[in-house]
Amino acid sequence: MTKCIVMFSGGIGSWAAAKRAIEKYGKENVICLFSDVKGNSTEAHVGEDEDTYRFIDDAIKNLKCKYVRVADGRNIWEVFKDKKYLGNSRLANCSHELKQKPAREWLKENTEPENTIIVIGIDWTETHRIPSVKEAYKPYKVEFPMTEKPYLSKEEMIAEAEKDGLKPPRLYSLGFSHNNCGGGCVRAGQAQFRKLLQIMPDRYDKWMEKENEIREYLGKDVSILTEQKNNIKKKLTLEELKTRETKDCDMLDIGGCGCFVDGFDMKLEKEETENG
Repeated sequence: MTKCIVMFSGGIGSWAAAKRAIEKYGKENVICLFSDVKGNSTEAHVGEDEDTYRFIDDAIKNLKCKYVRVADGRNIWEVFKDKKYLGNSRLANCSHELKQKPAREWLKENTEPENTIIVIGIDWTETHRIPSVKEAYKPYKVEFPMTEKPYLSKEEMIAEAEKDGLKPPRLYSLGFSHNNCGGGCVRAGQAQFRKLLQIMPDRYDKWMEKENEIREYLGKDVSILTEQKNNIKKKLTLEELKTRETKDCDMLDIGGCGCFVDGFDMKLEKEETENG
């Protein structure tokens, strides 16, 4: 019997992919696997948005399939300290340590590649990622239901969820393009963090505080964000971004999140000794 493991992020794309997997393979053969980046922390504003957990509960009741949560135990800031590397858009070691590794360990302990299919929730606009994802998950077979017809935009997926009686994660209605890390994913760009500052200033300040802690801990001029000036890439701290007027920020720099679509980066361990 084929077993389908949906890499369930708590976002709308992974829900839609799980729904299509169930339609194809049956709910009894589908497991939604969620890697929780908050770990064992009780500290506010260090992991997933609070509403993500509400959505996951509602989504699993809607899908009526099995659900598994895994967690490394650390949050992203603890990983940055342990690895002595501040995650950024170029290299997100938090994804590697808190999303990919726990999921891969669970797969190894609970599945057999010959009768298991991995389901990833990227859509038809992200098909360029498919070859590297397939390579990363070998020897498992990987499927991408949302890259197939009928093609749906994120807005259409949200509408479909609402039609099913689901309330989507609140970050979408607040204008965020994804539901990762409470709107503060280190892969995001200047525009994303400006939105976080505008809508959730307490969370932005916590991210800024944590970034400053890592900078002091490492004793290095590191930052989550960068900017281009005169064709030269420079560090841009959240503290500096906060002081700027909107007109002085790159509001086209949204960035991107892809904890389960960037593969298992085997170069990561070697590159973690550098930052920038």
